[in-house]
Amino acid sequence: MVVYFVLALTLFERCSYRAVWGKLVASLDALALVRPCTSALCRARRRVGAAPFQALFETLAGPVAGPHTPGAFWRGPRTVAIDGTSLHLPDSEPIASRHAKRKRKGEDVEFGYPLLRLLTLIECGTRAVLAAAFGPETTGETNYAERMLDRLTRGMLALLDTGFDGYPLLLQLRSTGAEFLCRSGSRRIPLITKRLPDGSYLSTFGMGKLPVRIVEAWITVTYQDGTVRREQWRLATSLTDHTRYPARELVTLYHERWQAETTYFSIKATMLDGRILRSHRPEEVDQEVYALLTVYQALIRITADATTSRPSLDPDRISFTIALETARDQVTTATGIIPREVTLVGTIGYAILDNLLPARRRQRTKARTRKNPTSKYSKNSLQHPATAQYYALEAEVTVMEEGLKARSKH
Repeated sequence: MVVYFVLALTLFERCSYRAVWGKLVASLDALALVRPCTSALCRARRRVGAAPFQALFETLAGPVAGPHTPGAFWRGPRTVAIDGTSLHLPDSEPIASRHAKRKRKGEDVEFGYPLLRLLTLIECGTRAVLAAAFGPETTGETNYAERMLDRLTRGMLALLDTGFDGYPLLLQLRSTGAEFLCRSGSRRIPLITKRLPDGSYLSTFGMGKLPVRIVEAWITVTYQDGTVRREQWRLATSLTDHTRYPARELVTLYHERWQAETTYFSIKATMLDGRILRSHRPEEVDQEVYALLTVYQALIRITADATTSRPSLDPDRISFTIALETARDQVTTATGIIPREVTLVGTIGYAILDNLLPARRRQRTKARTRKNPTSKYSKNSLQHPATAQYYALEAEVTVMEEGLKARSKH
């Protein structure tokens, strides 16, 4: 029951422990169940630990696209992506001892919340999670990425951001049999060994040890207000056959890497609702992250099962919000838990299929900025060690005489 409770905590992120427990047993009033107190639920979490949830996630993790799933494959290989994000943690002493806060550039003052770095390997077509690695943000992304490379196989094409273009990581990736397409940093100036007819050229990384093909392109974005933005891309790939893998199509394909950002939006904005994690101990943080990934991947597998009833349905039309809300309803009402008729689609699947997103949506862009809120209060200047603290209040009542002179105290 504790395992179900921890999984439910990720479904109802806004709710307290007792409120989540109440939702789990909402349809069992006739049984007169005893409702445990918050401290009992906390201790139960600690006894269970993170290992069962890690095992659950690793059981569910993996690709879910079928051979004919739209958008899951490109000219043969299955497209996957590796990318990272940060999760905010409570500002407690045990957490701060393991997870550091960020510092402003050029300053030694920490700000914000302690951070956890999360990296995932996702299937671009369905946004299913194949593997995950996480820990303190002080550890670099490439270190976490290396832990997931064993989940890559021959027949996969990994899309990578600029920070993953280092020779050691790419060489390890190629040893799995997978291919890669990554954006190369501007500081790297590859030598041209052979020019190709489509404008790309052959080169090498790592002192000639890793053959690559380089595609350079200018990307021009024209906004609705007439603003024009131009940016140069330099893509490096292990797909050296220019006739089978044209340069222009590689540039278009690279955009699929942003499916990882959609995955993180589903987890951080839709499931967590932009909130920090609730765990105040490092071992509980690990448990919560694995539980969060487990519930996310379970919902993705359900959506994949739903699309099997419509083979031509693009997974991009699936609403993760609908899947999440339907799952919450099933928990609180206990409906569809034991279905009258067993189908692959299920209650969540039918809700998804009844609320598909539009087949074509407007081309939109969002600046990576945040609107700063205004407040009449000063910033926390580290004068007080915690935002909320226990305190003792002492009041002294003074009896005044005429002329506002103190006469006696009581």
